[in-house]
Amino acid sequence: MRIISGTHKGRKLNIPKLTIRPTTDKNKEAIFNILNNKYLFENKNALDLFSGSGNIAYEFASRGCKNIIAVDNNPKCIDYISSQSNLFGFNIKTIKNDSLNYIKKTNNKFNFIFIDPPYKYQEYQQLKDIIVKRKLVKNNGCLIFEHDKNTEITAENIEIREYGGTCFSIILF
Repeated sequence: MRIISGTHKGRKLNIPKLTIRPTTDKNKEAIFNILNNKYLFENKNALDLFSGSGNIAYEFASRGCKNIIAVDNNPKCIDYISSQSNLFGFNIKTIKNDSLNYIKKTNNKFNFIFIDPPYKYQEYQQLKDIIVKRKLVKNNGCLIFEHDKNTEITAENIEIREYGGTCFSIILF
């Protein structure tokens, strides 16, 4: 695993053994190429739900996002993200919490929300509905879900990209 682009391009991530499924470099590069063609990252903020290793949060930070929040319910993941964020000098705030619980309570608004739960997760649509209802994505921002091809997320302004067995559903606001 590595950081694909930005100020820390090429930095390797030595992810410890955690019970996670990180976004592959190939898929991460594909999704960030799509985002890079639509958005400027500088001085924006991002939310990385089900953050795991923090792989996506580091990419947002390296590309210039100013404030990033990484949420995961695994304390080992949170500790790892915090240590890597400090090592790289990133402004990533870590929160140990259930992602669904976090979005029900936060008052923050984000330019980017990236959601990558375990593929067997059943609450994709509920997550999307709460985020939309609570207006957690700023105008001209986007909500990105990473999921398997058997998962269907419905929304207006949705673009779906498939890479092998992985899909990205991108909802534009």
